[in-house]
Amino acid sequence: MNRLSRLLVLALCSAVFPAFAGPKAGDPAPDFSLQGSDGKTYQLADFKGKKGVVLAWFPKAFTGGCTSECKSMHESGADIARAGVAAFAVSVDDAATNKKFAESLGLGFPILSDPTKAAAKAYGVLNPANSLASRWTFFIAKDGKIALVDEAVQPTSHGKTIADQAQKLGLGK
Repeated sequence: MNRLSRLLVLALCSAVFPAFAGPKAGDPAPDFSLQGSDGKTYQLADFKGKKGVVLAWFPKAFTGGCTSECKSMHESGADIARAGVAAFAVSVDDAATNKKFAESLGLGFPILSDPTKAAAKAYGVLNPANSLASRWTFFIAKDGKIALVDEAVQPTSHGKTIADQAQKLGLGK
């Protein structure tokens, strides 16, 4: 693809998919109440003042990139725990699908389900083209404010990135 073609594609994509409209670093993180693959319901408010939270949004259970991302988070589980944060993978899949997905991978953390897509909309990750979540990760401090939004997630190394960023941002302190 030549330079002019790339510019035209970029312009078209910008027109079809407007810039990120969700919360940014420094903004309060939208609260949520989502069921985890472990059967528990999680709310951001439960962690406020106690622990930083990481929400790693992914598009769809049982797909290649999402499987790699969740495996990477599982493999880095001890490092993420040492960083002192509550880390969750999140998708718009229903709870039953995410439970099967988590069980199939033997994950040591819950996957949160947002089948109504209300949280995905609040975080600005819902892709209008396919109604799936974009692969973005939100690092939320104990005070409930977003410390960082990672829009350039590399699925195979994302667990290490989560642990490193959470430590660097001091989310566990």
